[in-house]
Amino acid sequence: MKFTLSWLKNYVDTGDLSAEELAEKLTMLGLEVDSVTPLFQDLGALFTGLVVEAEKHPDADKLTICQVQIGEDTHQIVCGAPNVRQGLAVVVALPGTVLPGNFKIKKSKIRGVASSGMICSERELGLSNEHDGIMELPEGTEHGQVFIDALKLSDICIEVDLTPNRPDCASVIGVAREVSSFTGTPLKIPVTKAEITTESQEFDVEIQAPELCPRYAGRLIKNVKIGPSPWWLRKCLLSVGLRPINNIVDITNFVMLEYGQPLHAFDFDNLSGGKIIVRTPSEDELSFSTLDESERKLGRDMLMICDGEKPVAVAGVMGGLNSEVSDQSTTILLESACFNAVSIRKTARNLNLSTDASYRFERGVDPEGTINALNRATQLICELSGGQAADEGIDRFPGNKELTILPLSVSRTNTLLGIDINADQLSGMLESIDLSCTQQDSDNLSVTVPSFRVDLEREADLVEEVARLYGYNNIPTTLPSVNLSYPEQDSNRLKRLAISKKLTTVGYTEAINYSFISDSHVNLLKIEAPDSRADSVKLLNPLSEDQAVMRTTLLPGLLENVKRNINFQKPSIKFFELGKVFTPTEKNQQPIETTRLAGVLSGNQHGDDSSPLYFKHAAVDIFDAKGTVEFILREMALELTTDASGLHFKTPDNGDAEPFTEAGQALNIYSGDHFLGSLGKIEENILRKFSIKNTVYFFDLNYDGLCQLAAELKQFSSLPVYPSVKRDIALVVSENISAGELLETVKTSREKLLEATEIFDVFQGEKIPEGYKSVALTITYRSQTKTLTEKNVEKSHSKIVRMLTDKFGGSFRNA
Repeated sequence: MKFTLSWLKNYVDTGDLSAEELAEKLTMLGLEVDSVTPLFQDLGALFTGLVVEAEKHPDADKLTICQVQIGEDTHQIVCGAPNVRQGLAVVVALPGTVLPGNFKIKKSKIRGVASSGMICSERELGLSNEHDGIMELPEGTEHGQVFIDALKLSDICIEVDLTPNRPDCASVIGVAREVSSFTGTPLKIPVTKAEITTESQEFDVEIQAPELCPRYAGRLIKNVKIGPSPWWLRKCLLSVGLRPINNIVDITNFVMLEYGQPLHAFDFDNLSGGKIIVRTPSEDELSFSTLDESERKLGRDMLMICDGEKPVAVAGVMGGLNSEVSDQSTTILLESACFNAVSIRKTARNLNLSTDASYRFERGVDPEGTINALNRATQLICELSGGQAADEGIDRFPGNKELTILPLSVSRTNTLLGIDINADQLSGMLESIDLSCTQQDSDNLSVTVPSFRVDLEREADLVEEVARLYGYNNIPTTLPSVNLSYPEQDSNRLKRLAISKKLTTVGYTEAINYSFISDSHVNLLKIEAPDSRADSVKLLNPLSEDQAVMRTTLLPGLLENVKRNINFQKPSIKFFELGKVFTPTEKNQQPIETTRLAGVLSGNQHGDDSSPLYFKHAAVDIFDAKGTVEFILREMALELTTDASGLHFKTPDNGDAEPFTEAGQALNIYSGDHFLGSLGKIEENILRKFSIKNTVYFFDLNYDGLCQLAAELKQFSSLPVYPSVKRDIALVVSENISAGELLETVKTSREKLLEATEIFDVFQGEKIPEGYKSVALTITYRSQTKTLTEKNVEKSHSKIVRMLTDKFGGSFRNA
């Protein structure tokens, strides 16, 4: 929004405020000022002159030799303008003057006659495109004056960057209202509270789309004489970057900038049936020529202004060529209307046609100001074009609404803003911008919101108004009180972060995949009904076919990661992912989200970058996957047992194994009878379907289920004071007995001197009978109260050996 300082002063007294101070105050009110620009400074070297003599050039029919008086000096200037004549007040550029466009004036000879300067046209001065003749100054203009002072061009243009919620300030009067709030001076508006009391019988208005046009008004003006606008009007428009056209168009533009209400003038003689119909176009009216001589393709939902037969304007955007005011027009119908903001925005975007009118209609025009702007423009047209207008007109107002009334609490306002003002002060602030206030009691106000403030919808909006009127700089600065207590963290989230960090320390890399997978992935893993994972949540609008459903298992994404890394020649892989899977429920119900922890292993145990000098190549196997699961459980303080009622591994029976695992290469994890996950080797034929040729092992755990198990409490024990003693046991047992059973038996033996035990060898081969194996254990003994003797150790060790041989029928050997 652009306006000049002198234009603003027509409506409000700014006192001694400079343009810069005014800009600062407007910015602090929320109307950000983009620029403050002095106008026409490049015309400061021009002077007013008086043509005292004008003679025809002896060698050119179209040239005139002029004697131009500028102050006490007289200059001879050769001029080619047809309107130059004796006694004419003109604008003169003397030699050395630089005109807009970097055109420098020099002394010259034109057809043998010396010329000392140039008499300028409006186009040469950059004031308009008029170049039919030189600029004629008002009669009586004194010569010898600086041109911009003589015509009072010395002014300052202020440009405000408006936010979309303040359409009321897209006018000079709207800005003046804001200025009056801090200057304390009254607002002077040319026309207020105007009404059309008598309906005209010379034309008619019909609104067929009242939801798109809440108000439409018009007045008929006769005997209009189209011509150039007076200088004051042209100056206002030029100052804000608008090109003067003729008195009628210039007045509509001027009033639009003044009131923020776009207007349009129709040549009434070109309107069929003397009627205006506001409607959308029919099927045979989808092509329309606008004033810019462009053919526009219309949509059926675009609002049009039509006469009795055809469309004559695109409502709120631009008029049509078929009803344009021309130099021959004598009777005009002046339109002032209010249109639906969303409709105008869509129309302007679809037509790729943005105008000053659409800019204002898109943001919202005050329906109560329609008649004020209409009558103001009518007065100016009658004054400047000799037109005649009767008092009657037509005002159709189907969208008339009651004004909004909002409550406002004084105490709540003070609390929110951190200030201390009373009800009278609060009322005074709001009434300074034309918000009517009624005091209900000492703490409550009833505020009537004017129709031009479309942004005020609730009490909080009024509090914001108080804040900006009070002055943001005047609100005391206070630091908020902050509770320094550490906020409680989500325990499950902390567990997830901890286990992710721990897994990275043992060579794993975390993968984060999309929650969407291909519908075929579950089938590739041989997962079928009644397995709940076979049924997935389908997306209504998937990104692609590969992301058509929400995952019910993490393994497809991890296998895609394996394939990609192998393709990039990184075959040694240890990936894990901690994420959610989604199980569908009833229709229109949200799926059940479960957090799972899954991992895949492939290639070398020690990774691709390990040096063979230090690390012998060894392929991963099921024990690496099992060891990873044991590591996870240990870090979560969950104790593995061989007891079926506790947390334990179990070799799956027929039908219990995952459908994608290789036979004999799988383990399930249970807590009692509750299934918590599985691990094993993925079948080669399934891997081939994922384009993977390498061997891949996996583990897949119900992380939510693990978090629900009771973790072992951490207990402090003092560092050992007395030395330990280690003894080894080697037993030959049936190959059907797992080494873990022997280990668990020792651990649960309740021998008080026992501190630790572990397996260090399992052997089958020479000197071991067929169907048997040798399991070697190392056992650590320690006393917390004394140093153990050989007799103490031998007694405890013998008990354990007897227990193992009796339970498992093994033979004890010393080798």
